[in-house]
Amino acid sequence: MIKAYLALLLLLLPSCVGHCDEPPHLDRIHFLIPAGPGGGWDGTARGVGEALLKSGLVTSISYENLSGGGGGRAIAKLIETASRQGDTLMVNSTPIVVRSLQKIFPQSFRDLTPIASVIADYGCFVVRKDSPYSTWGQIIAAFKADARQIKVAGGSVRGSTDHLVIAKALQAAGVDPRQVRYIPYDGGGRAMTGLLTGETQLLSTGLSEALDLASAGVVKVIATTAPARLSEIESVPTLKELGYDLVFANWRGFFGPPGMSPERIRTSIEILAQLIQTEEFELVRARNGWVVLFQSGQDFYRFLEQQERDIGRMMRDLGFLKS
Repeated sequence: MIKAYLALLLLLLPSCVGHCDEPPHLDRIHFLIPAGPGGGWDGTARGVGEALLKSGLVTSISYENLSGGGGGRAIAKLIETASRQGDTLMVNSTPIVVRSLQKIFPQSFRDLTPIASVIADYGCFVVRKDSPYSTWGQIIAAFKADARQIKVAGGSVRGSTDHLVIAKALQAAGVDPRQVRYIPYDGGGRAMTGLLTGETQLLSTGLSEALDLASAGVVKVIATTAPARLSEIESVPTLKELGYDLVFANWRGFFGPPGMSPERIRTSIEILAQLIQTEEFELVRARNGWVVLFQSGQDFYRFLEQQERDIGRMMRDLGFLKS
């Protein structure tokens, strides 16, 4: 199956991708979002959809939020109803690899049609504006004094990306990652609510999910997992500059149903390749603090395979997976 998929991609990726004489166009895209409103998947699908409409690359766009099973409910629907999903693209990201490794759902990216990754979103750690913790150093000191006093919110299940990032960051600072009191929420929007209501004291999330509230002064971002300070939030230090060897970006991209037509695969890839060159997309990208990470075809598929190996190794090191 894998060899057949890669062979098909070779046929589907002519040299004109991204710069054909005639710009690609689709009448309709239906975005399937495997979580509730307000999180990273929702924001990515709606931001990409906004830019597609405003740039004229797509005529009509619809959205469907379908949470449950750590994203598995949406994946199962896309597979089970594939014959009716020809114009559907499901947004996903690193969790499709993480949760497959954990056996939260039985499927993997191999059961879908990988189209392309589009952006990457660096991780960040967030507190309320009135929090007693205002620096990453204070957070580390509190964890070392009593790891049980801080509850950490994340928009996904235990052992998934938000949990993995905070665990790895604390481990780099000499804190036992298994002591983290991680509280899972269904999506980044609900995780942020958990922080704001005081249910938790710290939020591990993607920067795009915190940027608006941070700009409004509602919350404070105290550190990011970017390799260097980001222009969208220049006052916030990175873990790397604070002396911790951790850089992490959560890619986000799109998948079609199994059996997607060759023409639709090709056009979808061309549409996304064209999109990232538009002013409309640049406005959405800058607003969300994303970085462009466009990979399609064989490059995207091989990237997923490599990430599966790398994240599996990291999860075993942290005790999230059995060897």
